[in-house]
Amino acid sequence: MASQQHGNTVFMTEQESERIRNIAKNRLKKCSELAGNARERRDATAAKQQATGASLMADMGAPDPDLAQTKGRAGTFPALPVGQVYPPCVVPLEDLQPIKLADLRMETHHRGRRLTVKRASPVVPLIARPWTMVREEGEEEDMERLELCLHKSRHGEEVLESASSYIIKEPYFTLTDQGEPTIRVDHPSDLIVCRDEIGSAKDATDAEKVAKNCKDKGNSALEKNKLALAHAKYTEGLKAARQGTVSEANPDLARDLFRNRAHANLLLNQLDEAKSDAKAALIGKEDERSKDLDSKAYFRAGSAAYNLGEYREAKGFFEEQLNLSPDNKTAIAYLKNIEVRIREQETGAYNFKKIRANLSRARPRVDAASFLSNTKVEESKGRGRGLFATRDIPAGEIVICEKAFCVVWGHDKEALTAMTYDVRDDRIRVSPVGLSKAIVQKLLSNPSQVEKVMDLYGDYAGDGTNVSKTEDGPVVDTFRIHDIVSRNAFGPGSQFGDEGVSNASTGLWIWAAYINHSCVANAKKEYVGDLMVVRATRAIAAGEEIFHSYDESGDFDARRAALATTWGFECGCPLCAAEKTDSSAARKKRRDLADDADQFVATEHYLDAKRLAVSKAKRLLKAIEDTYDGDKYKDLPRLATRRIQEWLALANQKR
Repeated sequence: MASQQHGNTVFMTEQESERIRNIAKNRLKKCSELAGNARERRDATAAKQQATGASLMADMGAPDPDLAQTKGRAGTFPALPVGQVYPPCVVPLEDLQPIKLADLRMETHHRGRRLTVKRASPVVPLIARPWTMVREEGEEEDMERLELCLHKSRHGEEVLESASSYIIKEPYFTLTDQGEPTIRVDHPSDLIVCRDEIGSAKDATDAEKVAKNCKDKGNSALEKNKLALAHAKYTEGLKAARQGTVSEANPDLARDLFRNRAHANLLLNQLDEAKSDAKAALIGKEDERSKDLDSKAYFRAGSAAYNLGEYREAKGFFEEQLNLSPDNKTAIAYLKNIEVRIREQETGAYNFKKIRANLSRARPRVDAASFLSNTKVEESKGRGRGLFATRDIPAGEIVICEKAFCVVWGHDKEALTAMTYDVRDDRIRVSPVGLSKAIVQKLLSNPSQVEKVMDLYGDYAGDGTNVSKTEDGPVVDTFRIHDIVSRNAFGPGSQFGDEGVSNASTGLWIWAAYINHSCVANAKKEYVGDLMVVRATRAIAAGEEIFHSYDESGDFDARRAALATTWGFECGCPLCAAEKTDSSAARKKRRDLADDADQFVATEHYLDAKRLAVSKAKRLLKAIEDTYDGDKYKDLPRLATRRIQEWLALANQKR
């Protein structure tokens, strides 16, 4: 749960908490009782009417059954049970055996099977779990509910709305939270959307016609900014164009399709495929037309590599483009930027003044490289893995400077906060599920990034297969991503406007995620847009572990609860060991005085500070300091004094 800061606490009654718990527990109990039971056939007319009515009600703003009714400024959130995990299907579609609706069994993952269905009703567009009724081809009188959990869109399109036919890999038949049977899809890769195909080719001549037709349809979709459709048509065209006889007779056709698909992939942020497509499009001939086309291909490959942070590879692509088009201003500009990125990457020299000047609410993401070479990941005794210094780092110097892997800003449409009830530990938490969704989308678009994200710690480690791609496309375990985000995400703060718990900006910095917590830290993080800058707060010796504070609350009890709830551990640093021995009365007195100091700081601006206000601040500071035993807290930080000390420093500086 959120801590009490700036009025953004989530207030949830005990009755509401119990309601969320009971819904999840009752569902698990019913599923256990019904496990293995044969599916009961639905009445098709009633099923369709149910979906149509629910869709109309949702469009009219009727309450979402997955919304928790919380009180206060935070508003309402989806309530989602988590912790009942299972891995995604990693078996290629062609190796799965067909299954019928009639063969489904309750609370069963139908491993080794695939179910082909058609949409038979309107989609009910709920926030967390949109659903529709589906039927089998040629079967009008039997329908079943199909719901997507959380991951309901792809490239801005609602998945269930984007087509009328789907193939469900290893379908999971279970109950909704309301006790209704449903086919549930948690992993996006378990649902294959079947777009309308132009048709299969009968011979080489026909295959060439199919490929050209797909190219034209892809170009038309691209002009209308229907990027997913354009990509699908180019992909379909490539299947025909790469047939042996077509490829030999008209090799440029496949290159054209690769080049065009590379452009669509860049716009879709599918950088892995954009780079490989652009390379596959290269002709390598000396005529002007070929040079011009290869110049485009190198540009697309270079753009993809640059956005992946692969700056040296990008440099090679843009240099090849300049060889073919010596006066290309875009390539020249990219090469200048690449030199800056490589310098940042290798030396940690950043122009923060310029970076800050270019930031805005509309452009909150920094164009910068990550500087990580001062550190390495190693085992940390009793803490799993940690980050260690590879050289002596003086106080105030940059330890690491890392560009976020993914940030969802509070003002982004992707921002979504949920109340999650974890069946594994019976805890209700505020969870940045919008960030989890965004990371899943990014990994689906760029499977080369899956391994480094999945290497981070999460409570659920998957089934050990670690498959990130099959013949059917990328595979991402959404349950692992949720747990990784829960333990590793941080907030870059309200840099671009007011934020609350309902729209807090959150992000994942992969390298920084290895830094362990200590209340007696030797490093401190700050944010410049989505760039995390970690500086040494004292001299750090080579080989020493880096620590920063996950929670800087001056209240021991609040800090301990936050660390246990959000990150799942109890801090054993010297400060916590000392505070733990204080009496509850002493801690309460310190907490009350710190609250008074916080209230003072909130109402008295240091720029307007008069002598009386400064005197009052000094009295508050001394009163808080007196709650710390001088000998016991020697050389230890006194966190409860931090805010009033900062206020006094600023006020004295002004004077």
